Amino acid sequence: MKKNPTSPHVAWFRDAAPYINAHRERTFVICFGGEAALQPGFAALLHDIAILQTLGVRLVLVHGARPQIEERLRARGAQIQYVNGLRLTDDSALQAVKEAAGSLRAEIEALLSMGLANTPMSGVRVRVSSGNFVTARPLGVRDGVDYQHTGEVRRVDTEGMKHHLQAGDMVLLPPMGYSPTGEIFNLTAEDVATAAAAALGADKLIFFSDTSALRNASRRPITQMTADQAQALLNGRRRLPEELALHLKCAISASRQSVERVHLVDRNRDGALLMELYTREGAGTLITGENYERLRQATIEDVGGILELIQPLEVEGILVRRSREQLELEIERFYVIERDGMILACAALYPSTEEAVAEVACVAVHPEHRGGGRADMLVEHLEAQARHLGITRLFVLTTRTAHWFRERGFEPGEIQSLPISRQQMYNIQRNSKIFIKPLQPRHTRRKLA
Repeated sequence: MKKNPTSPHVAWFRDAAPYINAHRERTFVICFGGEAALQPGFAALLHDIAILQTLGVRLVLVHGARPQIEERLRARGAQIQYVNGLRLTDDSALQAVKEAAGSLRAEIEALLSMGLANTPMSGVRVRVSSGNFVTARPLGVRDGVDYQHTGEVRRVDTEGMKHHLQAGDMVLLPPMGYSPTGEIFNLTAEDVATAAAAALGADKLIFFSDTSALRNASRRPITQMTADQAQALLNGRRRLPEELALHLKCAISASRQSVERVHLVDRNRDGALLMELYTREGAGTLITGENYERLRQATIEDVGGILELIQPLEVEGILVRRSREQLELEIERFYVIERDGMILACAALYPSTEEAVAEVACVAVHPEHRGGGRADMLVEHLEAQARHLGITRLFVLTTRTAHWFRERGFEPGEIQSLPISRQQMYNIQRNSKIFIKPLQPRHTRRKLA
């Protein structure tokens, strides 16, 4: 029977499904400048943000208002002053800041109140909460310059924001902060977003930026880099646009304050936010703190850490027991995720190249670090290694995690489908379930979600 070709819409939805599941109930901080509100696609951008909300993402929006502020200052004939890239906010400028931020906030809330217009979900209510979540302090006098009402973030009311996020509200933060004495300070949206993401321990911090300048020596787009690589780019000879350089600096700062992934999304591309979050190719640049946490091949020095990780699971009967001697002999089969010398997760690949099949085994994540996608990262890495070896099928034997592997493309199999050597070693008393996943050549390199 001839198989009908899969609809591209069905294929896209299947590819997006793992990301939809992974992002549900995660906290994202999204930052966009006031320039975004002046673009024709602003309503479409907020529509996409509303889609994230309906998919279960907990959202904090931070907006800038620079062009709106300057428009008001020019209308009054007031001077526009910047020193070291920061606005010098006198009394007239502060009034313009309050007016512009208030007006833009109302516009954002109005557009979000439409729900998902012209769709079957047009009646969905997107609740937006704003308030005095950011406490600020003045920059004061620096190098002889009095910045007056320009400030910096002092602290963020994480408990207040979490209360609204858990209730299903979207939190909206303007580029302003307040002091305990009742003063108002003009802040940069990037400073607010970075501080909020770090304080909340956000899963992602997303900046809308012009990423066209982020290209490698071959003029190809840079889709992923570490914080160290981003710092090297900033320190290099090539001069980057001011806004892009600021976003890179914030990404580096955030990645070193527990925010694992920072995305610079192409602001000139319609639908870029959804493409970056729900497709393999993405639509921007992902910055990670891999120097802080990295996936690598295990070495003999990791044996103790791996044993400490897997022994509780062996006691529960989830994993097959391995002695230290066995682990030392097989250590080259293992891959680990390490942070500051601590093994957070591990997995092993046992290939049988003659039969083009390999076993995925000993997938384990430290109890305090589960839910962060580390097991997915390891299994995806093992799949890539298997493809490199010419493996066409993966299999796994499990007693407790059948559904986890099925959700990742493994299907039930029989003992006869295992390599002969593995069939002979099968423990009937353990009665492990067998799952098999065929491997197809990968034509596009998948970005970390």
